[in-house]
Amino acid sequence: MDILIKKARLEEGAELQDVAIKDGKIAAIGHAIDADAKQVIEANGKVLVPGFIEGHIHLDKALIADRLPNKSGTLKEAIEVTAKLKPTFTKEDILDRAQRTIEMLIVNGTTHIRTHAEFDPSQGFTGFEAIMELKEKYKSFIDMQVVAFPQEGIFKAPGTEEMMFQAMEAGADVVGGIPYNDSPAKEHIDLVFEIAKKYGKPIDFHQDFKDDPEGMTIEYICEKTIAEGYEGQVSLGHVTALGAVPKKQLEPIIEGLAKAQISIMSLPATDLHMGGRNDEYNVRRGLTPIRALRDGGVNMCIATNNIRNAFTPYGTGDLVQTAMLAIPTAHLGGAADLPTVLPMITTNPAKALGIKDYGIEVGHTANLVLLDTESVTNAIIDLPTRLFVIKNGRVTVKTEKIVTVYR
Repeated sequence: MDILIKKARLEEGAELQDVAIKDGKIAAIGHAIDADAKQVIEANGKVLVPGFIEGHIHLDKALIADRLPNKSGTLKEAIEVTAKLKPTFTKEDILDRAQRTIEMLIVNGTTHIRTHAEFDPSQGFTGFEAIMELKEKYKSFIDMQVVAFPQEGIFKAPGTEEMMFQAMEAGADVVGGIPYNDSPAKEHIDLVFEIAKKYGKPIDFHQDFKDDPEGMTIEYICEKTIAEGYEGQVSLGHVTALGAVPKKQLEPIIEGLAKAQISIMSLPATDLHMGGRNDEYNVRRGLTPIRALRDGGVNMCIATNNIRNAFTPYGTGDLVQTAMLAIPTAHLGGAADLPTVLPMITTNPAKALGIKDYGIEVGHTANLVLLDTESVTNAIIDLPTRLFVIKNGRVTVKTEKIVTVYR
């Protein structure tokens, strides 16, 4: 074997298991595997999980919070500030910032990314081309899906429609959209589906990112997804307006999402920061209703969105911290709720991104993280150190932790 992980905890309360890795794949799982290995990792009861999946992030505009601040903290100003900055981004600048962000993610145990890469007539394809280069450069450390993303809208920014097709021809993996920042919104959605069907690619919308439900297009997307036979191939990010929908109206929307097999990416770091900015008292949390969506059969995921820019002025690339943020703010700390959070950064986004050989099973690609905790249930709330990160059967990160308590 190439790697033998001994006495790892895969499930709460279950017997510890050895995991053997050969040629990038999980070759065996069992109790006390008797095999030689080039590298032996003594887990000693620590929790072993599949690599974390960052299902929604913007690498091309990370780490720019110090350049032009968003003083109001609103979405409107964030879009305006970023639109002013984008024409000043050089390819070298984007490569530098995006690389530093990718490496944050890698050391924190992320093995897969879906990143939205922006383009529009004012900045051209500078950011998109840089991200496509990094996808290839870092493929031994992290798998990257690139979304062709029209942040400034399609019809609002003449020339963007043609660029959408050009981005797909250049190798984009996913067709992106942002109906709430374009007009007419339904035609925007129709065009995104048209492009996706032409290239046989999945769809990822920034969706209904606001405090109130007026003007939502989520029901139209559910109908369109089913009509176009796109069940299981559509993801929606933010969807914060759903948090302001009364239960009686919310339930049929959730039923529609479940029927269309649409995945929802909650982005708590951004949504909590920007939501409720006009509330003078009893300030709302500004999150999509995670528990109701989960309980209604919707594939519920948690992701980062932005790191240190006008949309989110903080972040370290640690998905565990982001999931921890969701626990108190979305009421996910109950005994029955807590075990559902880890899947929101592992198996659930794997389903959303269409990753076929994900998980700790024989024959699957060995993308694994050994956590410094002995409880699967507490794998998020312990905020554990990532002791080892294994990508495609190779150790990519090792963290040695030394703690000395003087008494």
